[in-house]
Amino acid sequence: MGVIGLCAIVLLVCLFINVPVFIAVLAGSMVYFLHSPVPSMIFAQRVASGIQNSTLLAIPFFVASGVFMNNSGVTRRVMEFCSLVTGRMAGGLAEVNVLLSTLMGGLSGSALADAAMEAKMLVPEMEKQGYSKEFSTVVTAMSAMITPLIPPGIGMILYGCIANVSIGKLFVAGIGPGLLLCVSMMVLVSVMSKRRGYVPIRTEKLSRKEMWKALKGAFFPLCLPIVIIGGIRLGIFTPTEAGAVSIVYAMVLGFAYRELDLKGIWNAIIDTVQTTAGIMLIVGAASSFAWFLTRERVPQTLTEAVVSIISNKYLFLLFVNVFLIIVGMFIEGNATMIVLVPLLAPIAKAYGIDEIQFAMTFVFNNLLGSLTPPMGTMIFVTCGVTGCRFDKFLKEAVPFYALVLGCLLLLTYTPFFSTWLVNLVY
Repeated sequence: MGVIGLCAIVLLVCLFINVPVFIAVLAGSMVYFLHSPVPSMIFAQRVASGIQNSTLLAIPFFVASGVFMNNSGVTRRVMEFCSLVTGRMAGGLAEVNVLLSTLMGGLSGSALADAAMEAKMLVPEMEKQGYSKEFSTVVTAMSAMITPLIPPGIGMILYGCIANVSIGKLFVAGIGPGLLLCVSMMVLVSVMSKRRGYVPIRTEKLSRKEMWKALKGAFFPLCLPIVIIGGIRLGIFTPTEAGAVSIVYAMVLGFAYRELDLKGIWNAIIDTVQTTAGIMLIVGAASSFAWFLTRERVPQTLTEAVVSIISNKYLFLLFVNVFLIIVGMFIEGNATMIVLVPLLAPIAKAYGIDEIQFAMTFVFNNLLGSLTPPMGTMIFVTCGVTGCRFDKFLKEAVPFYALVLGCLLLLTYTPFFSTWLVNLVY
C-alpha cells in the first residue's frame, strides 16, 4: 500500500495547490506506473481507452444542446413564463430565479452555466426591484443546484459510466430530488421575502390571454425533458442518441424563433468543444487511476474494512455524507466523482443500498460541495459576476445551507424521493 499512499498524496497535493484536475489525476497515476513492474505503455492505453466509451458521447451532445438553447432565445422565453407563474408570490423575482433553474435543468444540465446565466440576467433586475445583492446572489447560486438534478444532467452521465448504472434510470431518478429542492427552496424564499418586504412582481390576477402567450413561447422548450426520457424509456433511442436528438431539437427551436444565426452556431460549437475537452481530459486521466486501484484491490480491501467497522447501512450513509461534504470543500466535483465512486459504490452495494438511491445521494453531495468554501466553484462564479463579497454571501446563505442539509438527509434516509418515479416508469 506504500505506492498507493504515495499516489494519493501526490494527487491531493496537486489538487490543493490548484493544479488542473486532469493533470493532478495523471500525476497520481504516473507515480504508480513508475514504481511498479507494470509496463508504462498501459498507462497511455488506459487514458486513451477511458474516453472511448460510447456512452460518453452523450456529454458533448447535451453540452451543445444547452449552449444552443441559451443562444436561441429559449432561456428568455422560459424566464418570461416563470415570471407569470410566480409573479404574485412574495419575492416574485426570487421565485422566478428558483423556478427558472428547475426548468433550465431540462435544457442545459450544467449548474455553472445556469448560475452564470442567471447571475447576468436576473440579479441586476432583482437589485433594481430592491433585493439586496447578497440575497440575489445566494438565491442564484443555491437554486443552480437544482439544474443538474433535472434530466439531462452531465453528472448523471458521468456517474452512470463510472458505476455502470443505467443513465436512463438516473435521469428519471433526478426529477424527485430536483422537485423536492425546488419546492422547499421556493417556500424558504417566500418566507424570507415576506419578512424583508420583497414585493411581488404584480398584484393583478393573470389573464388567460397572458398565460396562453407565455405558455406558447415556453411550451416546446419545456417538452425537451419529456422527449428525452420518453424516447429512452420507449426504446426509441439510447441516452447517447438522445443527446443528438436534443441538439436537433434546440437548433430547430432557434431557427423557428429566428434568433439563431451562423455566428451563434459557431460560438456554440466553440463553447461545446472547450467544455467537452475539459471533461474528457478528466475522464481519461481518471480511467488510468481507477485501473490501478482495481488492480491493487483497493475497492475490495476498503469494502471489507468499512463493513467490519460500521455495523449498518444507516451509519455508513451518514459517514458518506460527512466525508463527501468535507471532500467537496477542497476538491472539484468531477474529480470527487471519478476518484470516489469506484471506491464507495461497491461498499454501498455490500450494505444492500439501492444503487439509484446511493447515486442520488452522491450527486447531491457533489452539488453541495460546489457551494461550500474554500473551493466552492458555484460561489466564485456567481460572486464574480454579481460583485458580491464572499463573507456577505456566506452570512446570507446560512438558512439555505440548513435547507439543503435537510433535503440531503431526506434523500439519504428516505429512498422514496429517489426511487418512486424510477419504479413507476421502469
